[in-house]
Amino acid sequence: MEAYFDNAATTRVYDSVCRVITEAMQLNFGNPSSLHMKGLTAEHYIKDARETIARELKVEEKEITFTSGGTESNNMALIGGALANQRAGRHLITTRIEHASVYNPMIYLESQGFEVTYLPVDARGTVDLEALTAAIRPDTILVSVMCVNNEIGTIQPLDQIGRRIKEKNPQTLFHVDAIQGFGKMHIYPKRLNIDMLSVSAHKLHGPKGVGFIYIRDKVKVRPLILGGGQQKDMRSGTENVPGVAGLSQAVKDVFDGLDEKLDRLYELRDYFIKSVKKLELVKVNGYEERMEGFSGPAPHIVSVSFANVRAEVLLHALEEKGIYVSSGSACSSNHPTVSGTLKAIGVDKKLLDATIRFSFCFDTTKEEIDYCLEALNSIVPMLRRFTPGGRR
Repeated sequence: MEAYFDNAATTRVYDSVCRVITEAMQLNFGNPSSLHMKGLTAEHYIKDARETIARELKVEEKEITFTSGGTESNNMALIGGALANQRAGRHLITTRIEHASVYNPMIYLESQGFEVTYLPVDARGTVDLEALTAAIRPDTILVSVMCVNNEIGTIQPLDQIGRRIKEKNPQTLFHVDAIQGFGKMHIYPKRLNIDMLSVSAHKLHGPKGVGFIYIRDKVKVRPLILGGGQQKDMRSGTENVPGVAGLSQAVKDVFDGLDEKLDRLYELRDYFIKSVKKLELVKVNGYEERMEGFSGPAPHIVSVSFANVRAEVLLHALEEKGIYVSSGSACSSNHPTVSGTLKAIGVDKKLLDATIRFSFCFDTTKEEIDYCLEALNSIVPMLRRFTPGGRR
């Protein structure tokens, strides 16, 4: 049996998405900027995707720009947003638990003379709202807070964050990295005072190498890629038509009956947590139980610390049984460091290298979870016998 529990890293591309991508690559392969019928047919994929995404976000089609994925979208929002608005100020705000595609652009901007405030979070990974309010200044031009933490699954209170930002300084832009959130909840930027929002296709059963950014109309962002002026000069270069077509189909499939899918996924998550906690010396990081609105845990991510077990050893032991998990953010797995998120929420030092991320999808089955739990029940005690400090 095989059980893939690394969906926060990437997801299996749906069959329907593969068919649309193949169609766009082999049949309707024209350049969307060409004026002949092949070009117009290709352009239809782009138009359809904008309509689909705008409908789900309840925004205007012109506010959607397609990118190569979440990292580019975050860089465009932060670097492009900061450079375009620096006359109004050079102060930025983010949190201590952001993804590297937000954290590293912030470091870059600091090297360019911008000032960045890094907000603390509580023991479950929720941003300190009072610290946020206090940090906003007249020269604060941008705040960036992720929707769902990619390591522990905490949902940030976007409604309260957006309201506090605009009450303190209406000119401050609010950017949300929704790469782990889009497709796992309903997000309506205009209701939440969100000015920019980043999404990646391969986190919701679409292809890798494509994503989009929502930029509210009239928000100033300096383009990072210059060239032929495609997408109203916001992101030059021939559009990735097959990728955009696949993204559109993935959005249609994921949001079809989303509420029922979410209820089922939360049930599986609850079942997994209750079962894994029966093991000795186990700690679940972040929120455990589902909550209403923008708070609590996302339905697909569970972070578990197994005392006296090295995460990398457990990961490979599970892999030998066909169970695929992660010991942290996949984007940083080739450059392993101590998790900034786990440190920020105060996880015991002894558990920092003993934490595994299990991430599910709408196709995850109870049988797969039971298979994983059975493996953990046999592997974890065995590994502890051979770990210094573990039980002998």
